[in-house]
Amino acid sequence: MRKDIATSANGVSRREFLNIFAAGATSAVGSIALGPLGAIARAQDNGTLRMAWLTPATLDPRSASGDAEIAILNALYDYLIDTDAAGSLVPRLAKSWDISEDGTRITLHIRDDAVFHDGSPLTVDDVLWTINWQREAEGTVAGLLAAAQHIEAVGDHEIAISLDAPNLDFLYNLSDNKFVILQADAQDIGTAFNGTGPFVLDEILPGDRAIMHANSAYWGGAPGIERLEFVFFDDQQAGIAAVQGGSVDGIMRLDNSSFLGFGADANFHAVDIPTSGHHLARIRSDRAPGNDVRVRQAFKLATDRDAIWDRVQLGFGAVGKDSPIGPAFGQYFLAEAAVPARDPAAAAALLAEAGYPDGLDMTLHVPNSGNWPDLAQALAAQWDEAGIRVEIQLEDENSYWVEDWMEVDLGVTGWGARPVAQLYLDLAYHSEAAWNESHYSNARVDELIAQARTSLDNDERTAAYKEIQQILLDEGPVVVPYFFAQFMVLAGHVSGVDLHPFSGRTNFNMATVS
Repeated sequence: MRKDIATSANGVSRREFLNIFAAGATSAVGSIALGPLGAIARAQDNGTLRMAWLTPATLDPRSASGDAEIAILNALYDYLIDTDAAGSLVPRLAKSWDISEDGTRITLHIRDDAVFHDGSPLTVDDVLWTINWQREAEGTVAGLLAAAQHIEAVGDHEIAISLDAPNLDFLYNLSDNKFVILQADAQDIGTAFNGTGPFVLDEILPGDRAIMHANSAYWGGAPGIERLEFVFFDDQQAGIAAVQGGSVDGIMRLDNSSFLGFGADANFHAVDIPTSGHHLARIRSDRAPGNDVRVRQAFKLATDRDAIWDRVQLGFGAVGKDSPIGPAFGQYFLAEAAVPARDPAAAAALLAEAGYPDGLDMTLHVPNSGNWPDLAQALAAQWDEAGIRVEIQLEDENSYWVEDWMEVDLGVTGWGARPVAQLYLDLAYHSEAAWNESHYSNARVDELIAQARTSLDNDERTAAYKEIQQILLDEGPVVVPYFFAQFMVLAGHVSGVDLHPFSGRTNFNMATVS
């Protein structure tokens, strides 16, 4: 298991952290207090906003990945650069930047008015220390920073980044979900939280909630609410029930049918936005049976993407074409690609040619939350007609991302929204990508990914992206049936929250509670 997935900075594994978190053990480290489970109070306290989230598995920034984990980090820390709902770059701790004409040198201008929660001013040394700390982990952020040959301070509030080649998306790499800025020489990372963010942690009650108060010294101005609580639930249906019952004020991760129910209730604000986020089924391509292209093509021929989109997404989002590049990416999307019509008989014939005349029997590993079980059932029913018999194995979502998703032969994965297509390719589809879950290796795809990353010619980038999509559609190890919409439901007394395509990156400092 890769270090960035399995281990926190202080040597505690995500599994161990989750066990401690769920057990309710009492401990105190730095500014985090782990106490007994607490009862849920009524939500409409003056100046308090309570949001429902799944229980986080780790709060070490190098290992965090789930929405709940990122939401806590986003509230307590700052990113160098943020993104908005449209995928545009937004200044945060880097208040501005300059890019050289050849695209190989970036100068970040760091804010001079940001202060850590302990009162210490943010300096370029904190930023450089965080960069080096991330690089040491050899995880996803380290991979995104790999193009930087040299990073140095060039003034009291400036950092210069020299790239090995032009990279139009490098600033987006700096906005990665894990890349919050820590104080230099930070200790007990993941259990103590001294950030520069809009909220300050009071305590975390394991299995219950994280309690934060407004940072009155925040460089962006004091938040509009006095107190922010993230209330934890083991499953989304429990969180939905809490919103319906009034014990929390809102939720962002919920299934489509539940969202439709809120939309019909005048007591709630129900918001949805299109995203590049998607769910997929993928088969490992480095060993049998997925190492045979005919098997991968059989899965594609056995799938009716339109029917799944209609059944699972209920018309929200968009139909997929077996790649992470969808309509949200505009001209880069291969809109003209023809997805093969579902043909179970042809799929069965391909399996027979590949040496499986009696079909396949496999286990489909699926996170037990949201729409994933519905997607798994729809896929299993369609595939069965082609002789692909799958046993659905539902797994706790946190455990799945900790232990299984990179190892199983056949699995369902959810990919949160990313602002640019290149991030998906660099994270999951290059042969050496940190999150290459299908273990896919295609020299031409690697070449095209590198070409798209470094080209300053937008037509050339577009052509590279479209060729990648066609290759993945023809012979890739993934079936992407749809791109999902992001949802948010808020009680009627809450306003000022703009939903982010990746829900954990939604900011709450402008929220108000009446």
